[in-house]
Amino acid sequence: MTAITGLLLAGDPLFSRGVDGGVIVIVAVKVLVSFTVLLVSVMLMVWFERKLVSDMQNRIGPNRAGPWGLLQTFADGIKLFFKEDLLPDQADKRVFRLAPYLSLVPAFLTFAIVPVGGIITIGKHQTRLQLADPPMGILFLLAMSSVAVYGVMLAGWSSGSKYPLLGSVRASAQMVSYEAALGLSVAAVVLVSGSLLTSDIVAHQAAGSPTNYNLFRLGFVPFVIFCLAATAELNRPPFDLVEAEQELVGGFHTEYSSLRFALFFLAEFMSTVVMSAIIVTLFLGGPAGPHPDGGFLGAVVPVCWFLFKMAFFLFTYVWLRATLPRLRYDQLMDLGWKRLIPLALFWLLVLAGMKIDAPTTSTGFVGSLMQRRYGFGVFAGGVVLLVLMSRALQIGRATADGQVGPAPAFEETL
Repeated sequence: MTAITGLLLAGDPLFSRGVDGGVIVIVAVKVLVSFTVLLVSVMLMVWFERKLVSDMQNRIGPNRAGPWGLLQTFADGIKLFFKEDLLPDQADKRVFRLAPYLSLVPAFLTFAIVPVGGIITIGKHQTRLQLADPPMGILFLLAMSSVAVYGVMLAGWSSGSKYPLLGSVRASAQMVSYEAALGLSVAAVVLVSGSLLTSDIVAHQAAGSPTNYNLFRLGFVPFVIFCLAATAELNRPPFDLVEAEQELVGGFHTEYSSLRFALFFLAEFMSTVVMSAIIVTLFLGGPAGPHPDGGFLGAVVPVCWFLFKMAFFLFTYVWLRATLPRLRYDQLMDLGWKRLIPLALFWLLVLAGMKIDAPTTSTGFVGSLMQRRYGFGVFAGGVVLLVLMSRALQIGRATADGQVGPAPAFEETL
């Protein structure tokens, strides 16, 4: 118990005095509130996407169930709940029933490490507006994003049909391909912040002006890579190859119906909300922003900043859905393996070179200047290496396409 308390104490002051009945009650309330808020946000996200896409396409959108159609998602959930639950004859019944939960649970667990606000006081206890802050929070994020692949893969495999199996194989290949680029961009954040705690990453960005956000400190590139990789992992347009109906009939969930079918879409939209929160936490300072130091507003304003930043990315996801066409599968794989992964690795090496102290014993202004020159020297060398690698890839691709052939034989030159 002492070891567990020590791990929890690393991030949340709630456990500074040990674990008693009050602490257990506060943790239970935080779990209940987090789960409720996440479910409500998913319902609002579905409504928001329908209304926004309809506005962009000059349509009305849902406007019958509730004011402005706000209860349309709730009505759809009730309808799916009472539909017949089909179970294919050739399906692996246990795995078939388990797969939707393997897609849903990682999304909720990932949201648990997101700091929504600052520290508040409840009775005699202080706690963060964050469900959990384990010392390996970033590793936990990467682990949960990897576990979500199993839900998709097992759903297609356990259906006993070839079409869902093809959809699940394609989805797994897509998610694994972009997992590497996503992990390298997260590694850049950890390198600069110097901590795996999400609360420390937010605090590191909150110290100073908004120019201290990782978005600017990392040079925009890891942010762009993370957004692209996250969109591909979420199976959101233009990377929604998992549900390409004209190719796969319906994807890995073809054989699902009723509540289990709803769980897959609940997991998709919940993952979209959670990933927007993760982007805000890693690159835009989370709840950081100008706000009062104490009182009621001191606790509420950071939450409002967090929700405002997250709403911007949710709007962007919907905007992309209504604007961009779906990529071909070869374009999807080409972008992940040949573009994002080399660029993410290159930029991580550049950032690591910038953080290495220059090999000089000088101090003060001279030492700082030498460190800066050393960092830019590493950056320049990396750029030259990238150009050479790009040229080599172009020559290799041209040779493979037949544009550049081998030298002519001796007889042909006569």
